[in-house]
Amino acid sequence: MVTEERVRLNAIVRGMVQGVSFRYYTQREARRLGLRGYVRNRSDGSVEVVAEGPRRAVEELYTWLHSGPPMAEVREVEASWEAPSGQWGSFEVRY
Repeated sequence: MVTEERVRLNAIVRGMVQGVSFRYYTQREARRLGLRGYVRNRSDGSVEVVAEGPRRAVEELYTWLHSGPPMAEVREVEASWEAPSGQWGSFEVRY
């Protein structure tokens, strides 16, 4: 049995990404993909996303982050990739 590689994405999304339900839609998309981690607003107006799971699913979320929900205007997605920590039991919105 082949097990798909698991990865961790750390992303900072910049643009008009606060006040447009970005966190809600990111959580919905991440849960649809079976990912674990969190999304939160940052004080500089950007949104931070940390997601872990199978590489294919995490890459799908990464692609989605470049457009985001309907009202968002994503200007940039800064990303780094790491080995997963396994510390989250679900995907949550942090405040």
